[in-house]
Amino acid sequence: MRIAVVLPRGCSYCPDKANSMETVVRTLSAHSRLNRSVTLICDAGATPRADLNMLTVPAGLGRKARNEAVATILKALSPDIVEYHQQLKAASELARQFPNATHVLYRHTRIKPAKNPIEAFRYGRRLARFDRLVFVSQAAGQEFATDYPRLAGRVSSVCNPIEVEGWRASPEARENLILFSGRAMRDKGLDLFCAALSETLDRHHDWRGALMLGDWEKHQAWAEPLVQALDRFGDRVEIHKSASLAEVRDVTRRAAIAVTPSRVREALGLAALEAHAAGAALISSGRGGLREASGEHAVYVEVEDAAPLTAAMNRLVEDPAERLALARGGQDFVERVHSPVARAAELDALREALADRSLSNRAASKVHWPWFLPRHGSQPRLQG
Repeated sequence: MRIAVVLPRGCSYCPDKANSMETVVRTLSAHSRLNRSVTLICDAGATPRADLNMLTVPAGLGRKARNEAVATILKALSPDIVEYHQQLKAASELARQFPNATHVLYRHTRIKPAKNPIEAFRYGRRLARFDRLVFVSQAAGQEFATDYPRLAGRVSSVCNPIEVEGWRASPEARENLILFSGRAMRDKGLDLFCAALSETLDRHHDWRGALMLGDWEKHQAWAEPLVQALDRFGDRVEIHKSASLAEVRDVTRRAAIAVTPSRVREALGLAALEAHAAGAALISSGRGGLREASGEHAVYVEVEDAAPLTAAMNRLVEDPAERLALARGGQDFVERVHSPVARAAELDALREALADRSLSNRAASKVHWPWFLPRHGSQPRLQG
């Protein structure tokens, strides 16, 4: 069995970059028993690794040129399975060129429902080229299956893993620090966090805040006023812009409380897994896959405004016993439920099942427009 894993443009598989998608791929790869059957295709830029078959294309190519470079590699490899991560359009264009392979789209974020018939046609035509659609939570998979019921039989979920040992710190030995770690955008609830943190720090002068702001350059215009409003706290608030993965890990291991106030339905929420693994107590919006990430080991709040978030922050600041219980329970939960060994085994089993399918069966299962047109409101049964 030959498997090609295609990362999207901009991914160089560099371990020093805090790219959550690459982190997931790297963690699963490290624990896969099929690793020697896998060839990873990504942009040039990272140091080659002895434990992984990796081929690169030049960095900075446009979509068309990059697809041509990837296609050249795929022709030489002649893989049985091609596993494309994230980017639907580019992956769909490549899948069309290799009809004899099994094609898998591995989504690390949700696939939003089509807004109109034209968009439904475009999305559906691209999605129909994949034999399997893998999502990082059951919630994301169920949402997609509801929006595209004719493709529900192709949906699988492999929840994101977390390598706890790489993040672990003692839940007992924490700084009085409240952490936000995520992209510096409204969808992630940064504005809510800043408002709640300000009120909490005004009330508790022995506490501090830390913001690990991803994609800062992209979102700076919107986020800058929010961050500047925290200047009045001086060195009581740490600001880290577009930090490395190592920096994110170091700060998360120090924080007593972490917050994921996302307004959107997260596919899963790697920041939540990281907070649990590091030993922080978590406050979460619980939207989308965030409840799968945390189970019963988070304080869940509504995020229509900052008031519930402020109340939850003050509650955990003022109740060290609850804070410690949440931190201990969350760390144990992700170590058991989201272990890399278990998640890699799930992905390996899926790959083997796909490899066993005959070419004729794959061709017969193809869905073509307009039969698969999304029908909202139905509740299909998911196939594992």
